[in-house]
Amino acid sequence: MDHMGIHYNVWIMLLSFVLSVTASYSALNLICQVPSATNRTRRLWLLTGACALGSGIWAMHFVGILAVRLPFDVRYSPGKAIMSMLIGIVFCYLGMSNSLAQRMTFLRCAASGLLLGAGISVMHYVGMSSMKIEAQIHYYLPSQSLSVMIALIASFMSMLLIGRFKDSPGFNRWKLYSALLLGIAISGMHYTSMRASHFAYDSWLGSNPSLLETDVILLMGVSLVTLFMFGISGGAVFLDRHMLERMAYHDPLTGLPNRHGLERYFRNWFLAGRPGAVFFVDLDRFKSINDTLGHDIGDMLLQEVASRLLQSVSPKGNVFRLGGDEFLIAEPDFTPEEAAEEAGRILQEVKKSYRIEGNDLYVTASVGISMAPAHGTDRSSLMKAADTALYTSKDSGKNKFSMFDQEMNRHQLRRMSLEKDLRKALAQSEFMVVYQPKWDSLMNVTVGLEALLRWRHPEHGIISPAEFIPIAEETGLIVPITYWMLHEVCSQNMLWHKEAVASVAVSINMSARMFESENLYEIVEEALTRSGLSPHYLELEITESIAMNNMEETVAQLSKLRNLGVRVSLDDFGTGFSSLGNLDEIPVNTLKIDQVFIRKSKMHSKKAIISNIIAIARNLNMEVVAEGVETPEQIDLLQSLGCRVMQGYYYGRPMPVHELGQWFTDNAAAV
Repeated sequence: MDHMGIHYNVWIMLLSFVLSVTASYSALNLICQVPSATNRTRRLWLLTGACALGSGIWAMHFVGILAVRLPFDVRYSPGKAIMSMLIGIVFCYLGMSNSLAQRMTFLRCAASGLLLGAGISVMHYVGMSSMKIEAQIHYYLPSQSLSVMIALIASFMSMLLIGRFKDSPGFNRWKLYSALLLGIAISGMHYTSMRASHFAYDSWLGSNPSLLETDVILLMGVSLVTLFMFGISGGAVFLDRHMLERMAYHDPLTGLPNRHGLERYFRNWFLAGRPGAVFFVDLDRFKSINDTLGHDIGDMLLQEVASRLLQSVSPKGNVFRLGGDEFLIAEPDFTPEEAAEEAGRILQEVKKSYRIEGNDLYVTASVGISMAPAHGTDRSSLMKAADTALYTSKDSGKNKFSMFDQEMNRHQLRRMSLEKDLRKALAQSEFMVVYQPKWDSLMNVTVGLEALLRWRHPEHGIISPAEFIPIAEETGLIVPITYWMLHEVCSQNMLWHKEAVASVAVSINMSARMFESENLYEIVEEALTRSGLSPHYLELEITESIAMNNMEETVAQLSKLRNLGVRVSLDDFGTGFSSLGNLDEIPVNTLKIDQVFIRKSKMHSKKAIISNIIAIARNLNMEVVAEGVETPEQIDLLQSLGCRVMQGYYYGRPMPVHELGQWFTDNAAAV
């Protein structure tokens, strides 16, 4: 091909077009990673794609110049040549970032096409200005406008297609069509502009320009940039396939697959219509290790546990870390018998001692198991069933495994339903308070009442406190419920005083959550002030576990309440975490003997324990109340051992307010 004495090499022209299409496809492939990337890596993918496309445009431009045999020497200004490549990269970054908006409109496509077309054109003319030749280049505006329009229109058409493949990192025919259009934009603009350019020179400077100084040096530069372009693309793909994939699908602490890895495993390999087992593994009391020895020791322990779990599973099994101290094991082609055997092996391995940083640590695990397809055919159903079985293991004492069954499911569904309803029960006035008398068996008078919470569910009737109190404790709802109960009980007791029905202290059970809030004193003082009740007519009942947990803080709060005049009793004495060495330090007025000892008081051992509790209370100047008294024989025994105040169904069951008034009248026992 000739044009004003200029010759074109068709094969190099074809090579330049292939180079531009390849660079475009690589760049489009890279920016398809952006929608699924995190905020931190989105810019990295965009910049990588812009570098690939920008350097590809630059390489195509100078390969295109190599396709032209000019009748004079050509040298280049390195600064302008590099500047032209940087201009191309910047325009490509702006254009492609604009094209990845979540909602792609016609105006956005037009803006992206304009930016890319402008980048191709500006890069071309800056690249042409980097040429040092013994001639002048004349650009004719109408013809050059046509080359710019080719770049703009082809770029715009390429961006119109991007919505069809921007969420597809792999091969996509629309991505190829878009790359071909960009290739046309780049090559078409270049060769149209070159054909429309006029090189004016004075004389023939030789039949062969210096290959050493022009073509060879240019070819080396283009080759290096092309290698750089493909290096970026290949490095990004490697990073995505290996390093970033590992970061996305594996837990950095243990090296085990994480939740994303679990989803991919279930999607691609697990199940497929075959039987299998899913194990939910949770460490028992792991938080205490973190709290006492620090998170670094806790992390090392998790790494050791992960290693042991890997050793415990079958060759086909896979272990995943879900977060914290929770692990999941997937075993394809497993029977219930094999699952039970493996669960036992896991429990044995986990509870062996650990030697970490000079510390001998002991930890146990609880395991829940679900079976496919009996308990589900998808990841979500199997995990839910295994999690339900895990709760059963926890509730039954920990360091155990449980296999899911429908009874567990019913229990869990009821629990979830009660938790949901519990959140609105207070606002809908579904709670009520019942009172059980404390009776002085020698004086035959009522000396106190215990206030007990009841829940009147609109559908299920009266819900047992044993069922809803643990839910309230776990969710923290016990705090507003206790706040309401304090005001209710104080107001009711003050009303009894005014009506001369009774003048006795009423006790209320306190939750550990009330002490955690650290404003128990203010809450109690507010209830007393609003009702006008004297403090000594209110008694707070705490368990031994509450007293011994963070004892210094608990004692400080109880001491303030005692100084206010509020009474304190220690409930269920003898069944909690007792510490007789600290009992005298706790500001307590009364010890309550747990009903488990009263029920079995015929046993010599239980009788001895009751006797000792009464003796301890007497020596510490505390009162004693026996719970669960139901028979005359129990009354006689307790009186013979020195206990006179009793509480139980023999004297009176828990009664609502309207029944209690009649009970007071019948017993004539208001004191």
